[in-house]
Amino acid sequence: MRGFVRKAGKLRRILPVNEQFWAKFNLLRTLVRRDLDARYKGSILGNLWPLLNQLSQLLIYTYVFSVVLRVKLTLKSLPESNLTFGLWLFAGLIPWIAFTGGLIQSASSVVGQPNLVKKVVFPLTLLPLVPILSTFIESSFGLMALIFFVAAISHTLHTTLALLPLVWLTQLLLTAGLGYLVAGLTVFLRDIPQTLGMILNIWFYATPLVYPASAIPEQWRSLIFWLNPIAAIAEVYRDIVLVGEVKHWGEWGVSSLIAVLVFFGGLWCYRRLRPAFADVL
Repeated sequence: MRGFVRKAGKLRRILPVNEQFWAKFNLLRTLVRRDLDARYKGSILGNLWPLLNQLSQLLIYTYVFSVVLRVKLTLKSLPESNLTFGLWLFAGLIPWIAFTGGLIQSASSVVGQPNLVKKVVFPLTLLPLVPILSTFIESSFGLMALIFFVAAISHTLHTTLALLPLVWLTQLLLTAGLGYLVAGLTVFLRDIPQTLGMILNIWFYATPLVYPASAIPEQWRSLIFWLNPIAAIAEVYRDIVLVGEVKHWGEWGVSSLIAVLVFFGGLWCYRRLRPAFADVL
């Protein structure tokens, strides 16, 4: 993971951005690397734990829905089997795990760093981004495992994988926008993390992640996809990695627009609340 973060520093050679931006970028990169190192410091398996946690969820949900409930699924280029359903399930869970993990941790990112908040020169806009980027990097290991299994079964790598960075951008903008919002509000309302947990539980089952979208009543199906950006992101992940054909361009476009609006809205709220952080903490 440290190598992954280190390589991000090479972007400086490509993007013509001012020195102030790169100073913040290098600081953010250092904070993310330290956060990743601290999460599993002293453990035997170290950074393998995120992948093992994701695979354990994959096995549990595959057993419940595919073996016990006998949910059937047919995908282009993949055989109809319990393993296919597991890969389909995993493809939807990867963005959800990154989204919820980063969002929950970002809620406490400001209240958990009172010393940094009280430093006048520290850029507080970086604090919510650290857990979001750390969790996203952790989820990328599960994504690489998914791509490997799909390639092993179908004996091909879909060219649509080149679109993954665009999907990541949508996902990160949405997560960061909500992260800024909950991080700022948690300073004044300490019930936000608990409330967020309840909302995410409802959100999870309202999103076709562990069940196919075809199980949703037709009159509600379009509404779920157009108003729930995570549903669209999860389906595009499946289109890109499993099918090799993007079937949800419209939903992806709307979710990207929502993500941009959420990002700037959350950042605006965070900046409005920021001057009072030091007084409250």
